[in-house]
Order: sequence, then structure tokens, then C-alpha cells
Amino acid sequence: MAVLRKCARPLLASVFLTGGVSTLREPKRVASAAEPVAIPLASRIPWLTEDPERLVRVNGAVQVGAGLMLATGRLPRLAALALAGSLVPTTLAGHAWWKEEDKERRAAQRTQFVKNLSLFGGLLIAAADTHGKPSVAYRGRTAAVAGRRSARHVRREAAGALSDAAGSVRSMSESAQQSVARRF
Repeated sequence: MAVLRKCARPLLASVFLTGGVSTLREPKRVASAAEPVAIPLASRIPWLTEDPERLVRVNGAVQVGAGLMLATGRLPRLAALALAGSLVPTTLAGHAWWKEEDKERRAAQRTQFVKNLSLFGGLLIAAADTHGKPSVAYRGRTAAVAGRRSARHVRREAAGALSDAAGSVRSMSESAQQSVARRF
């Protein structure tokens, strides 16, 4: 499994590395296609620039940086999430097949759109991969079960100790009564 993981990550990252480098070299080529997504996105996020060419460059840089991280195994879960995030605007801007009038172009864009959905799914799997270690959710559930089990054990011990203490108090009161009765 480890060998497969080591081979799969660079393969998954390769499409982002080549696409990111291409975008960084020629951002004008895709900036016009990105404009319908870039402008509304920038209006919702105040610190984001409204310049589509700059946003395309940032997206390309994220793809190259996170692609290298994923390919080399450096913070692969974080890298996969960053790539998944960069893929959403890229897919919406570059492969809006529902807007195409020509049947052939529509089919080609739909194929690219579905390909990107598949990449998105692969990135989500890579982001969830724990390398054989239990996930945080699993560890949390296991700790909760152990905590409940420990609480039940403590409750039983406390109930037993309370019962013993009550028995001691009863026996003390009986012996105290006998002691008082002997004096009088």
C-alpha cells in the first residue's frame, strides 16, 4: 500500500503541476475565461483582488506549490485540500459546458468538467488518507467510549464505597446504642 501511495500522489499532482506552470507562464490565456468566476468571487472576499489575471496567477501558484507538496509527500493532506480548493474555480470558469451552444464543444467541455470532478474526488481521498493511522474522528470516538467505560467503573466503585460507608455508619450507630445502653 505504501508503494502505491508513493506512486499515486505524483501522478495525481502531475496535472496540477503542468496546468499551474502553464497558467503562470501565460495567465492572459485563461484570464478571460476566469473573469465570470473571478469577479464575483473577489466581491465576496474583500482581501482578494478583482484583477482576473492576478487571480489566475495566484491559482496557478497554488497549483504548482501544492502539487509539489503532494508529489513529494510534504503535508500531503493539506496539499490535497489546497488543490481541491483551487480546482473549484478552475472547473467552473474553464469548463462551463452548460453555456456552450455547439454540440461538440459542449461534449468536450462536459468531459473536462467530469474529469475535474474525478480529480476532485481523488484529492478528497488523498486529503482523508491517514497512512494507516487512525483518523482523528476514530480516535475521538474511541476516547469517548473509553471515557464512558471509565465513568461507569468509577460510578460502580463510588456506589460500592457509599454502600460500605452507610453500612459502617449503621454498625457504628448500633454499637453506639449498645454502649449507651450499657452505661445506663
